Amino acid sequence: AVDKRIPIVEIIPGKGSGQLKKKVIRFLQQPHIKKMYHRIDKDSDNFGRLFVRFKH
Repeated sequence: AVDKRIPIVEIIPGKGSGQLKKKVIRFLQQPHIKKMYHRIDKDSDNFGRLFVRFKH
């Protein structure tokens, strides 16, 4: 997404128990990954969906 300059990526870890979503968020919060994106938005309508907005 960074190389292709895609502004937003939708990640759908699913609704389940939330363990996969927590793991995805922990991965995205790693310092070498975090510097690639601007912010993470949690979808207010769908608990099982995340949006990652990239810096360009």
